[in-house]
Amino acid sequence: MNASALQRGLARVTGSSLGPYQTAVVRIGLSFAWLCYLLREWPNRHELYGPDSPWSWDLARQLIADNHAFTPLMWSRGSLWFETVYALAIVSSALLMLGWRTRTMSVLYMLGVLALQNRSVFIGDGGDNVIHLMALYMVFTRCGQVWSLDARRAARRAGRDAAERGADRDVPGIVLWAASGLALVAAQALGGTGLLWTARGPLPGIGWATALWGLWLVHGLWWLARRHAPGEPRAVLDTLAHLAHNAALLVIMVEVCLIYATAGWYKVQGSRWQDGTALYYPMHLDYFSPWPGLSHLLAGSGVVVLLLSYGTVAVQVAFPFTLLNRRVKNVLLAVMMAEHVGIAVLLGLPFFSLAMIVADAVFLPTSFLRRVGAAVRTLVLGTRPAARPELPAGPGAVVPGIRREAPPETEKSAP
Repeated sequence: MNASALQRGLARVTGSSLGPYQTAVVRIGLSFAWLCYLLREWPNRHELYGPDSPWSWDLARQLIADNHAFTPLMWSRGSLWFETVYALAIVSSALLMLGWRTRTMSVLYMLGVLALQNRSVFIGDGGDNVIHLMALYMVFTRCGQVWSLDARRAARRAGRDAAERGADRDVPGIVLWAASGLALVAAQALGGTGLLWTARGPLPGIGWATALWGLWLVHGLWWLARRHAPGEPRAVLDTLAHLAHNAALLVIMVEVCLIYATAGWYKVQGSRWQDGTALYYPMHLDYFSPWPGLSHLLAGSGVVVLLLSYGTVAVQVAFPFTLLNRRVKNVLLAVMMAEHVGIAVLLGLPFFSLAMIVADAVFLPTSFLRRVGAAVRTLVLGTRPAARPELPAGPGAVVPGIRREAPPETEKSAP
């Protein structure tokens, strides 16, 4: 790689947030999956995560004292507190899906996921682990650049003249930021102090209070720099935001590759996968057979079971090695998404399948996602989006499946 190519690559990584459409799909898809799950389990919420759970509050407290997981549900065993946390998880998921104040909602969404999943760690089908990890990474992305209410608000603001923009103090954002600060103070003052400060955070030795207060202060600093220091301080913060976004996007992509690579290589070591009969057994389990007739029909053919078993292993093992070839990668993406649709239908695991399809979507080509977005807009609103000039083609994507884009300026307001 010559020096000019390296400089262009560094300029792209530090000067723009890559993959705006991919991160938007992750935001919409994961928040939609979690929202649907919470709504579906509304009648069962007390038995799953609340005071009536077989995994009692005392058992959960003992486990959390050992693994230092974070969950606000351990601050109180009361039913009212549980209902409040569950309702806030639903609201934050819906608002994040719509892209309203995505900086703040991504943090609240993460807290809602951790609060419930860490309360009852034995509930889930694998999709909860994907949502858990992606919720952490999504906090560091600028996932509201496109397909969000934030993007629409930013576009309207850009259309105003300079005087109107200068007078816009973004009162809702200021109120939301202040309310978040008061909530943190209340959490520490009303019984959550010990857990909040001593529970290990994203980094060893850093408590969740430190992490949450840090995010709160950074959001306030961003707003101050945008309004009162539009020169070099704003440029430095922009660069740091681009780096954090691109690093988190890379981590998400690596995580997806690791999921498939480890799943594939563990399957290779299993005798049932080696002889091609592994899928025969789950298709005959009543618990994983929402459509017994269809499952038994497929399992009745030894050739079909053999092809599906070997094909699953081959695709999972090969996927990380195909990322450098766009065409092969796209074909395998389609195959894996079809595989997850099959898992949802045959094995009755819709939320696991949806979470994995959303994670896979981070590798989809930008051109395809834009066409899908235009088609959805035409279908829902009956209008076609206005054409937007493209940037000159760059030297190639830093990561496979992501091309250089020129999304509208977003997420520059208060949280």
